[in-house]
Amino acid sequence: MKALKTLGRRVALTTGIVLASTIAVSAADISIGVNMPLTGPFAASGNYVMNGARIAVEEINASGGVLGSPLKLIIEDNKSNPTESAAVTEKLIARDKVPVLLGAWGSTLTLAAMPILMQYKVPLVVETSGANKITEAGNPYVFRISAPAYLEAEGMQKQLDFLKIKKVDFLAINNDWGRSTVADFGKMFKTNNVRTGLTEYMDQGSQDISAQLAKIKTSDADTLIITAAVEQLTLVLKQIKALSLNKQIITTGGSQNPDQLIDQAGMAADNSTHLIFFTPWTPDSTAYPEKSKTFIKAWASKGFAPAGLTESFRGYDGIQVIAAAIKKAGSTDPDAIRKAMWDIKVPTLNGEVAFAKSGPSGKESGQSVPQVHFVKIVQGKVQLLR
Repeated sequence: MKALKTLGRRVALTTGIVLASTIAVSAADISIGVNMPLTGPFAASGNYVMNGARIAVEEINASGGVLGSPLKLIIEDNKSNPTESAAVTEKLIARDKVPVLLGAWGSTLTLAAMPILMQYKVPLVVETSGANKITEAGNPYVFRISAPAYLEAEGMQKQLDFLKIKKVDFLAINNDWGRSTVADFGKMFKTNNVRTGLTEYMDQGSQDISAQLAKIKTSDADTLIITAAVEQLTLVLKQIKALSLNKQIITTGGSQNPDQLIDQAGMAADNSTHLIFFTPWTPDSTAYPEKSKTFIKAWASKGFAPAGLTESFRGYDGIQVIAAAIKKAGSTDPDAIRKAMWDIKVPTLNGEVAFAKSGPSGKESGQSVPQVHFVKIVQGKVQLLR
C-alpha cells in the first residue's frame, strides 16, 4: 500500500510537472520579426509603421493573444539600407527564431530581404513596398498587402476623366519602386491615349532636384507624376514652388502623409493631389469605419501626430494579417503559417485582405488588392476626391 501511495505521489508530481510545462509553453510569447527603416532617409515612415504594428499587438494581446499566447514584436532597424535589410532579416530568423516577419517598407529593402526568406523558408508580410518584381520574382514566402505599381495605375485610370490629364511628365526615385511606377503608369496612360513627356529620376538621398525640375518646367505636359517618400517629396514641392513650375502635381505610392506635407512644405503643398490607401480624415468612407475610428483613437491616445496615420495603418494591418495566419495555422511553424496565408480573409483598415497567386507557377507569391484613394490639399486642408 505504501508503495502504491509513493507511486501515486510520483505520478501526481510528474503529471504536475508536465502540466506546468505545457502551461509555460502555451503562455510563451509568439515572436514576430519587424524589419523597418527606423533611421536614414525613410525613418519617418518606418517609425510610423512600427508604431501601428505595436498598436495592433496591444489590441490583440488585450483580447487574449493568439493560440492562448501574447504576441511580441522583435524589431530591427534596416537603416534605409538594402544590405542592412538583408542582414537584419537573417538576424531575426537565425538568432531570434521568428516564424514570420513584417517589412521592409521600401521596395529595394524588401527585395534585399527576399533571398534570406527563401534560404530559411520563413514567410514575410509586405506592408508597403510597391515594386512589381516583389511578387513576380518567384518567392513563395512573400505575401503583400500593399499595392504594386500596376494596381496603383489601375486606381488612377478610374480617375482620369476627373483629373483631366492630357500629357504627363514623371519624376521618380531611382530604385525599383520608382522605375516600376514609371513603367506601369506609362503603359496605362498609353492605353488611355494620354501622352507622356519627360522622365526624370532622383537618388533617394538627393536634396537638390532643381536640375530635373528645370527640364520638366520646359515641357508642355500639364501634369507631373512624382514618386518619392515624404521627406524627399517635401523638398521637391518646395523647389517646384521656388521655380514657379505650373503643372498639376500628383504623387503615387501612398507614402506622402498629406498632413506632414502641410506642416513641412506649407503653401508649397497646396493644390497637390496624392494617391493614398487609408483616409483617416473621413473614417466613414473607409472599408470598416468602426475599425478605423478605433485605430485613430488609439493612435491619438499615445500622443502620436495625425500625420502618421496614412503610414501607420500599414503596420496595424500587417500584424492583423499575421495574427490571423498564425491562428488559422494553429501553430507557430513557419511553413504552417505560410500555408495558412492562402486560406485567410482578414478585415483590415484598407479593406479585406485575401491573397491571390502572383508570379511563376509553383513559386507564386501572395498579392491582395487594397483600396486606392485620391486626396487633394486645398488651402492647408485635405479633401477626399470621390
